[in-house]
Amino acid sequence: MIEEGSKSSKSMVEKRQLFMEMRAQNFDVIRLSTYRTACKLRFVQKRCNLHLVDVWNMIEAFRDNGLSTLDHNAEINVSRLETILSSIFYQLNKRLPTTHQINVEQSIGLLLNFIVATYDSEGHGKLTVFAMKAMLATMCGGKILDKLRYIFSQISDSNGVMVFAKFDQFLREVLKLPTAVFEGPSFGYTEHSVRTCFPQQKILLNTFLDVLMADPPPQCLVWLPLMHRLANVENVFHPVECSYCRSESMMGFRYRCQQCHGYQLCQSCFWRGHASGPHSNQHQMKEHSSWKSPAKKLSHAISKSLGCMPIGEPPHPVFPEAAERPQDLAHTTTLESPSRLDEEHRLIARYAARLAAEASNSTQCPPTDLGFNFDANKQQRQLIAELENKNREILQEIQRLRLEHEQASQPTPEKAQQNPTLLAELRLLRHRKDELERRMSALQESRRELMVQLEGLMRLLKDEEQKQATQTGSSPHSSPSHSASCTMPMPIRSTSAGSTPTHTPQDCLAGVGDDVLDAFSQGVPRNLRNDLLVAADSITNTMSSLVKELHSVDDGLDDEEENMRNGRDKVSSLKHSGKRHFTPSF
Repeated sequence: MIEEGSKSSKSMVEKRQLFMEMRAQNFDVIRLSTYRTACKLRFVQKRCNLHLVDVWNMIEAFRDNGLSTLDHNAEINVSRLETILSSIFYQLNKRLPTTHQINVEQSIGLLLNFIVATYDSEGHGKLTVFAMKAMLATMCGGKILDKLRYIFSQISDSNGVMVFAKFDQFLREVLKLPTAVFEGPSFGYTEHSVRTCFPQQKILLNTFLDVLMADPPPQCLVWLPLMHRLANVENVFHPVECSYCRSESMMGFRYRCQQCHGYQLCQSCFWRGHASGPHSNQHQMKEHSSWKSPAKKLSHAISKSLGCMPIGEPPHPVFPEAAERPQDLAHTTTLESPSRLDEEHRLIARYAARLAAEASNSTQCPPTDLGFNFDANKQQRQLIAELENKNREILQEIQRLRLEHEQASQPTPEKAQQNPTLLAELRLLRHRKDELERRMSALQESRRELMVQLEGLMRLLKDEEQKQATQTGSSPHSSPSHSASCTMPMPIRSTSAGSTPTHTPQDCLAGVGDDVLDAFSQGVPRNLRNDLLVAADSITNTMSSLVKELHSVDDGLDDEEENMRNGRDKVSSLKHSGKRHFTPSF
């Protein structure tokens, strides 16, 4: 009996631990309920390590645990919920470096107790699948645009139109989060919340995003975008003195009075309602999430006045109005044709051999440059080998997904109608097909990143050959001048390896050739086969052009060998400085 009593008391302490830690942060001194709610939920998110789990990883966890095939109103018990959370955090630790590992058991315990306290306050030991999805998708990390797109997919019909009853159910579940952190009076659910958000009759994806990402958003959800802004400005530095506490710098948000000239407050003073001098809390304040120097402000004002900058940008990309159709994977077989793969690998092998030959020729250089040239060529060969291996893994994964898709497509509707078991299996296979298509999109994104890095590497080497030919002054095949240095364009990673974004950000395409840019640009969805073929052709043609140009440069260098010997020291120094610009990174 004593042992059972100690276990019960320990369980009660664990359930209250998160709330006791949150109270110790003294968030209640924040006078504005919106900031107070956002700070509390941000604290819960970070304390449970949910900010490290991207929304696409969360969606993948839903699929791996079989939640995608369950009805929204289906109930799961606390034991299964604990299993799902365990898979989420153990997969997270696999993605994190060893120096940043988290305490999995502690994270599971804190988050499990918070979910139970939020959605099972009466102690039934069960909660609905939709409630768990809504909570985890809202509280995890990632972009708010991706979260809202996923939420819309859960509350819309097959025609891409929002179902008001499902949105009402979503509001009921998501507004339990402010209530759990004792902010229910400010952001509790009401029967008029749905019509307050959407007075229209027909809501499509773009309208849904316009309303929830507007400035300001609907009052009942105003804390949601603020929580994401808090995450973005936690490490932002402002070299400005606070007009109240006289702190010489600010971290986080910065607030500037629109009436008092030069009066600025740090986020701590503004949240607590501090004021001094002629300034009053009734004055309108403008929130700043970044710092711009006076020179940048002047440049921005001049560019805006001259019409060089757009007046306003949309808060999100415009998506097709019609519901997105699943991609057809039946015509992707030509991508993995042995001849095309062999040709691509041969070109990469020739390119690596070329670099090895240059490394061997560099033995004639002075000893001071030998070590640097060898290390640079070694890094380039390692980079090419890593990219080649990554390309091969992507193609193998595509092949595996294609085979799984073909196996999933074998059962016919006629056979399924005759056998109820086959009908259930066919339904599961259709769900699996949707998951495979999303995985296909992720592989396409990874392949695009590979091409960006390869093309940047090729451009760098072409520029170095051009500089050598220019310095010797003898190459008759010199191409038009390029920039003096070239940096490797790195892909912008917004999602983890398990994410499945279906729309590529336009600013991630910098440095990609015209064919690749055309293949992966936003707009009307294109056939996946054509996209990947254009991408493969682009990288193959670019590397072929590089090999031809290198041969032409060698022919010119043979004719002027004597001049090259006389200027060897100068070329070596230029080569040393040119290669310094290139730092491969992954």
